[in-house]
Amino acid sequence: MSQPLAAARTAAGPTRQPGVLVVEHVPHEGPYAIGAALEAAGLPVRVCRTWAGDPVPDTLAGAVALVVMGGPTAAYEEFTGRAAELALLRAALAAEVPVLAVCLGAQLLAIAAGGRARPGEAGAQIGWGEVRTGQDARTDALFADVPERLRVLHWHGDTMDLPAGAALLASCDRYPVQAFRVGGAAWGLQFHLEVDKAAVDAFAAAFPEEAATAPRLRESAAAELTEPAPHRDRVFDRFAALVAARATRTANRAFFTPMAGTWEERFAADGPVYESAVARLGLRPGQTALDLGCGTGRVLPALRAAVGDEGVVLGVDVTPAMLDAAARHGRTGHAGLLLADACRLPLPSATVDGIFSAGLINHLPEPATGLREWARVTVPGGVLVLFHPSGRAERAARHGRPLDPADPLAETNLRPALHAAGWQLAGYEDATRHFLARAVRAT
Repeated sequence: MSQPLAAARTAAGPTRQPGVLVVEHVPHEGPYAIGAALEAAGLPVRVCRTWAGDPVPDTLAGAVALVVMGGPTAAYEEFTGRAAELALLRAALAAEVPVLAVCLGAQLLAIAAGGRARPGEAGAQIGWGEVRTGQDARTDALFADVPERLRVLHWHGDTMDLPAGAALLASCDRYPVQAFRVGGAAWGLQFHLEVDKAAVDAFAAAFPEEAATAPRLRESAAAELTEPAPHRDRVFDRFAALVAARATRTANRAFFTPMAGTWEERFAADGPVYESAVARLGLRPGQTALDLGCGTGRVLPALRAAVGDEGVVLGVDVTPAMLDAAARHGRTGHAGLLLADACRLPLPSATVDGIFSAGLINHLPEPATGLREWARVTVPGGVLVLFHPSGRAERAARHGRPLDPADPLAETNLRPALHAAGWQLAGYEDATRHFLARAVRAT
C-alpha cells in the first residue's frame, strides 16, 4: 500500500491479534472439528461468545478467516448481534476473507450474499440423514472427493434461497440447500458436519424435547459418526490449509478493504512528495514501470508522464477494493491495474525498468522473497525506489515506540538484503520528512 499498514493501524486504533474469528451463539454449538483443524494448522482462534454477552466485533481487521456457528434463533428474524454479524459477513465477502458458516451461520451467509433465509415448509429436520453432493462439489476446494452420499447430523427447521452465482454443493429431498459456496472462499453448511459424540450429547441435553423426536440420536452417535469422520476431517483440514496459505494476504485485504473508499482523500496532501520520489527512478520514454502496492494509484500518473505514451505502466495491489478505487479515480487511463501478490508477480523475467514501492516491504511476510522477486522481473541496471513520506524516526515517535532494530528498512538490514537479492544500494535517505532508498539491479 502507498501508506504503511502500521501507520494506518495506529490511526485507526490498536489491532487485535491476527487469527480466525469464531462467532458462537450457544455453548453447545462450538467449532468442534473445525477448531481442531484450525489448531492443527497453527492458526490462533479468537472466539466471540455472543451467548455470554461478548459484543460482535465491528471489524475484521487482523482476521484471517471468519467462522460463524449455529444457534436456536432464526436468521430472518432480529436477534442481538444479527446486524453486526451480517456486516462482518458482507465485509468478509468483499475482502475475500475465507468464511465457514454452519446452520444459522450458513443462513446468515446466504442473506449477506444477497439471498434469503425463510421458514422451512417441511418442518424441523433433526437427526441423522443423508445429503447428496452435486456436480459443483467435484471441483470444490473443500468438497472434492467427498462421496456422492454422505450421512450427517441435521438440526434445523429453516431453509434458504441462494443468491445468484452461488454454487450448490450438497442437497437432500427435504431441503435442497444443504451446502453451498459463494465466490471462491465462503462456504455455508446447513448440516452439522463438525460434531463429535460430545457435541451430539450437548445437542441432546440442550434440546431434550426436540431430541425425543429423533430416535436414537444420542445412543447412535458413535456409530453414526464413523462414516463421515474422514470426510469431515478432510473438509475442515482443507479449509484450515486454505486459510493458512493466504493468511497474510487475507489480513491485509481485511484491513484495507473498508478504507479503500476514503484512502485517496485521507492522504491527498502527499501527492507532490510522491511525484518527487518517482523522479528518482530516472525513467525514460518507452520504458516499463511498476508501482508495487499501488493502493488507489496516486503515483500512476507520474509514472505515465515519465515513460510517455509509448511506455508501459502497471499498478499492482493485492486488495481488489483498492484497485476498484483506483479505477474510479480514473487511474486506468494512466496504467494497467493488476491484482497480484507482490512476491509472486505474473510477469516475465527482466522486463521492468523501474519499480516504485511505498510502504509495502514492511508488510511482506518475507521481505527477502519480495526483493528477489522484484530483481527477477527487473532488467540489469533497472532501478528500485522504496519510499515513505515520513522518516523512520518520525514514524516511530508518532506511534510512541522506539526504532525497531529488526526493521527491514534500517540500513544495516536493507543493504545486505538488497545485495543478496541482486540489487546494489545506490542511495539511502532516512530524513525527518521522508524515507527513500534507491537501488540498482546488478548486471
